[in-house]
Amino acid sequence: MLALLGIAAILTLIGLILSNRCSPIVALVLVPAGAALIGGFGFGATKFMVAGLTSIAPVVAMFIFAILYFGVMTDAGLIDPLIRIVLRIVGRHPKRVVMGTALLALLVHLDGSGAVCFLVVIPAMLPLYQVLGLDRRVLACAASMAAGVNFLPWTGPTLRAAAALHLSAISIFRPMIGVQLVGIAFVMAVCWWLGRKASATEVTELPSHTLTAAEQTLRRPGRFWFNLALTLAVIGTMITGVVPPAIAFMVGLALALVINYPKPADQRVRLEAHARAALTMAGILLAAGVFSGLMSGSGMLNAIAVAATSHLPRAGGAHIPVVLAILSMPLSMLFDPDSFYFGVLPVLAAVHRNLGGEPIQVAQAALIGQMTTGFPISPLTPASFLVAGLSGVDYSAHQRFSAPWLFAASLVMTVAALAFRVFPL
Repeated sequence: MLALLGIAAILTLIGLILSNRCSPIVALVLVPAGAALIGGFGFGATKFMVAGLTSIAPVVAMFIFAILYFGVMTDAGLIDPLIRIVLRIVGRHPKRVVMGTALLALLVHLDGSGAVCFLVVIPAMLPLYQVLGLDRRVLACAASMAAGVNFLPWTGPTLRAAAALHLSAISIFRPMIGVQLVGIAFVMAVCWWLGRKASATEVTELPSHTLTAAEQTLRRPGRFWFNLALTLAVIGTMITGVVPPAIAFMVGLALALVINYPKPADQRVRLEAHARAALTMAGILLAAGVFSGLMSGSGMLNAIAVAATSHLPRAGGAHIPVVLAILSMPLSMLFDPDSFYFGVLPVLAAVHRNLGGEPIQVAQAALIGQMTTGFPISPLTPASFLVAGLSGVDYSAHQRFSAPWLFAASLVMTVAALAFRVFPL
């Protein structure tokens, strides 16, 4: 009974989200509430929901303050000198231009938002591609690959995996650093090759990066070195575990506001400017805590796992992470991030655990492609249409050109994860 009820709840959740019949927050709250009533848990199910909220609170806090922190740093101009340096270095050499595109995307994507990454990188690099006569599909592909392999503790897929499995985002991410570095090296190698194949038009004057009047009023060029040092300190202390991630970003945000915008009125305006992005995702994560808390606490998730493992050989459990890693990028075409990470991933993790594996390995396998290398071409994410539109290429042309390289990056990182023993073969 519990297994069937749990399967029905998960399928209902996935169906509601994929069909756009309601928002993820509504589905993540109402589906478990309905399952609790049908299962006869009554108001006693609220303790499972509260437990889910409690376990997800540190992840939500980290996300909110990370988004606010990087938003303030972008306003203050932390990225601007990096853009100018990249544009100056790449010059008119196609190989440098394509590799510089990927490098810039890696740096801008530190804020964790693919949409922001594309909004900053593509308009900055597009004039250079146009002047040199370079294929704009290469621009879209380079930016997509760099953003795709750059999964971080505060990016959406990592946060969703942590929320769904009640794990620390840092514990998921830290063993994946080597895998990510291999992915970045692969991306730079592909960009070098794409640039080597390209032919450029001879030009005497290259375009420069310009700011709007509104952007210039927010910039604090005199604080650049402080902002850079603070950012490195925040990321360093977070990854090494010296302080909890939420505390690192919380203190970093407070210092960033005081130094760059000392007036309370200016601080309030900067926080309000980025609050919508922070709170929207935070609401989804909290609702996911309610869903996963009920599914786990009620025993429905374990019942599904027991039913599934009864039909699988125990030795097959060791292969779940590597199979998921290989399929994770193509699965981005079928599942949006909420339906996969909150509906599918917990079941896979529970089955893997019952067969003797560690749930964290399933989370790490998913990050190799599911809405990481997959999101820039998935029809289920607005960012994929954004990258094509900003680049001035047809969406289907962007998909056909970029998909093989993104899938190759996912496969390379899968091999790296096996080599580094992140998960077993």
